[in-house]
Amino acid sequence: MEAIVAALGGTVWTVLFFVIALSVIVFVHEYGHYIIGRWSGIHSEVFSIGFGPVLFSRTDRRGTRWQVAAIPFGGFVKFLGDADASSVRPGDVSGLSADERRHTMAGAPLWARTATVAAGPVFNFILTFCLLIGLALFLGVPREEPTVGAMRAFPFTGPTLAEGDVILSVEGKPTPDWETFGTVTSALKGKTSLAYTVRRGTDELVVTGPHPLAPVVGEVQIRSAAMDAGIQEGDIILKVGDRDVTYFDELPDIVAASKGGPVMLSVWRAGQTFEVSLTPRIRTVDDGEGGFTERYLLGLYSGLFFEPATRSVGPWEAVSNAGASMWRMTTTTFSGLSHMIQGAISSCNLSGAIGMAETAGDAARNGVESFVGMLAILSFGVGLLNLFPIPVLDGGHLVFYAYEAVTRRQPTERALRVLMTVGLTLVLSIMIFGLSRDLMCQ
Repeated sequence: MEAIVAALGGTVWTVLFFVIALSVIVFVHEYGHYIIGRWSGIHSEVFSIGFGPVLFSRTDRRGTRWQVAAIPFGGFVKFLGDADASSVRPGDVSGLSADERRHTMAGAPLWARTATVAAGPVFNFILTFCLLIGLALFLGVPREEPTVGAMRAFPFTGPTLAEGDVILSVEGKPTPDWETFGTVTSALKGKTSLAYTVRRGTDELVVTGPHPLAPVVGEVQIRSAAMDAGIQEGDIILKVGDRDVTYFDELPDIVAASKGGPVMLSVWRAGQTFEVSLTPRIRTVDDGEGGFTERYLLGLYSGLFFEPATRSVGPWEAVSNAGASMWRMTTTTFSGLSHMIQGAISSCNLSGAIGMAETAGDAARNGVESFVGMLAILSFGVGLLNLFPIPVLDGGHLVFYAYEAVTRRQPTERALRVLMTVGLTLVLSIMIFGLSRDLMCQ
């Protein structure tokens, strides 16, 4: 009974945060269409979050009805003259005056229609950019000098590092920055404890501490075997099966040797030790050489036995970091799609509605920062997907407008109907394929 209640609670949590994430992204996307359309002289009759029966609505002074509908998985803006809420085809505007037609989507100039349609994806990209800037400003970045932030619980006895310590050297080797710190400590594998020379206030002293490459969980990957098993950030992996684990980088080879079979972890958490069985899942990862490779993974990232101290970033640095992150998202997405089309990586890397819902729920469990980061990535993906040149998507409409700009005439009604049918079929096929990946892939 408790298991059923827990499962139901988990499902409600997942659906709730998926609806929250989707509603935010859809609102921003549709608001882009709405506000640019309004500024371009195109009147919006309805702005809806959700489909189906209307739960709440109000009409503003411009005559636009703002509403929330019962089915929360999407939304739309219905412009004056549209035949239906989907804006797939224009309605009959022949009975309208010239001034009234100017305020419809069909009767607006080409530039206005183009700007209005393109605004949806652009606003999704703006949302991603703003969220990334916000995360950079809120979280900061590690200080240039290796500096200890909060200490994690660790099974280590005796005086050791303390919050605020600046690590000057390790085993007598200077560590002026994090890169050098990593190089020096990697060369000292074989020792389980090290001598750290630190600056503590105005004093300089030598203390001992665990090796930084100890098997500390720094982060748990969303939708992973580790998250499903309840592994948490800060956990210490003591054993895999009967094999003692001294360094985190021993885990990948042990997991790979299991060939997808269950592995038993002995985990230390805040003075308590427990065992948990995990079944690795095959995942596609960057091979570091511009390609991808598939590996069995538990979904764990390494961490230090302390949290690195951070510093605040200025607005320009936050903007620069956000821009670099968006560029990485773009290149990684297109590289992944290219390799998937070539068959170099599995189609299991695609997710449908179920996968996105699970991602939203897991991200919320990981905390506000994780949820906001997921929201940024999902908004970027929605914006990019909508730019694909598929009829019924924004990108398809932009292709029609490009055709009109070149030929000085719009596609025929018959051609539009055929292309829209093909596009709708393609979109539905992609959605069904994504759902099949959610159900068949682990």
